[in-house]
Amino acid sequence: MKILHIETSSKNCSVAISDGEELLCVCEEVSENYKQSESLHTFVEWALEGAEISLKDLDAVSLGMGPGSYTGLRIGSSAAKGFCYGLQIPLIAVNSLETMIEPFLSQNFDYIIPLLDARRMEVYTAVFDGISGNMITETEAKILDETSFQEFKDKKVIFVGDGSTKAKEILQLPDAEFSETAYPSAKYLVKKAVGKFNNKEFEDVAYFEPFYLKEFQGVKKKKAE
Repeated sequence: MKILHIETSSKNCSVAISDGEELLCVCEEVSENYKQSESLHTFVEWALEGAEISLKDLDAVSLGMGPGSYTGLRIGSSAAKGFCYGLQIPLIAVNSLETMIEPFLSQNFDYIIPLLDARRMEVYTAVFDGISGNMITETEAKILDETSFQEFKDKKVIFVGDGSTKAKEILQLPDAEFSETAYPSAKYLVKKAVGKFNNKEFEDVAYFEPFYLKEFQGVKKKKAE
């Protein structure tokens, strides 16, 4: 089965193509300016070329459904739904935080805790078992303070994601490790997407909405004096 994978929930605009669990091609770029609107469709074209297939060869589209950037999620979701509508193929959705833990599994960590920056001292987070990758706590928007994650102070824990930068400064966990450059990536959607495809765990394309977790907060322009 050939699947197009799209992940746009963070600063990493990421596209991959797989045949079953074999990764054929990945195109991604981390940008502080969130370039999903500019780069996504170009990356899709490049990934298809790299995998030496065309859109009509696809059997499904998988999407990192969030949480994360509201605008990024809207762009990724709209593109994924458009491909599914046009090609009459199923849509698969995967929690974006799950795409951040795979590189750290089975590295002797008791827990892996993704932290996606959600402005100020807030992060999107969940706790995953360091061996199995099973989700231990539900995804939440969490405001960090000195008491956060104290229940893990005697465990071997790694915090991953761009939210780790501010967490490192405030958390009272001297034995914890931090990986600040980990982002959700389309290449780590592959295994979850294949499992869901085999189990026919598909989304309703017409009614699917990304996992925003909290409502969009725009910035009001100041009135001219």
